[in-house]
Amino acid sequence: MYTRREFGTLTLGALAATRLKTVIAGAWAGIDPVVNGVRLGAQTYSFRDLPRTPAGDAIEPVINACVECGIGEVELFAPQVEPVFNAGARGRRGDPPSPEAVKAREELRKWRLETPLDHFREVKKKFDAAGITIYAYNYSPNASFTDAEIARGFEMTKALGAGVITSSTTLDVAKRIAPLAERHAMVVAMHGHSNVSDPNEFATPDSFAAALKMSKYFKVNLDIGHFTAANFDALAYIRQHHADITNLHLKDRKRNQGDNVAWGQGDTPIRETLQLLKKEKWPIRAYVEYEYRGAGSPVEEVKKCMAFAKQALA
Repeated sequence: MYTRREFGTLTLGALAATRLKTVIAGAWAGIDPVVNGVRLGAQTYSFRDLPRTPAGDAIEPVINACVECGIGEVELFAPQVEPVFNAGARGRRGDPPSPEAVKAREELRKWRLETPLDHFREVKKKFDAAGITIYAYNYSPNASFTDAEIARGFEMTKALGAGVITSSTTLDVAKRIAPLAERHAMVVAMHGHSNVSDPNEFATPDSFAAALKMSKYFKVNLDIGHFTAANFDALAYIRQHHADITNLHLKDRKRNQGDNVAWGQGDTPIRETLQLLKKEKWPIRAYVEYEYRGAGSPVEEVKKCMAFAKQALA
């Protein structure tokens, strides 16, 4: 509850008053993510280009963006929870990492291992206050992660109140994640891209099948845009494997490794996918992931994507 003085301070200015009203309403009732039986939300990576606060906080801008877009459920992108360490200038592909990059990587590892879990509980409280549910934490270990660093992701996810980890990782790292998923009894959903040339990448139906054999807690976070760009049939895959899919990433791409484009201009069956979820009533989340280069701000473009999705479900 706000004191009278706090309330007066927060309501200074029309913008602040409007935001407070939205947040208080969210805290009481939440922002309803359900549209005709389908749970719509967003991967907060969609807001990656929003500037951090002067104190370096990315969460407040993300929450404000979600509230403005009417988003009540999210898959939270880990780098927005973490601080930024200076890695220096990026070298050419294939070059060894610079001393600055190595130092930044070690600082980030130390932060992940030593930061009190209360940091993540405070992040959850901020989302809760805005009426937004954190469904999944997008924590993506790669080969450079230590086992302790991978394990810490499960603790972070629990502190955030999320029940699922989504992960852009590889098959070899997934083998290291599997026993930890079993130990924590937590679902880890593998996110795919479109690089079908590397058998270690999650991109093909066979790569997802290989992961599902590793652990009963492994599931699929299907990106229907990437899946389409890799020339696979997203609708057919969802029909066949719906029980193994936690959530979808919605974006529009062209086939044959085509670009990300504004929704409705590519080959991805976004409308048909949403209609399928509506018809079958499967408990699969459908999350906007804004990646095309729109003319507007991330908030403006995500609003367009949400409007497209809601119209498809009307």
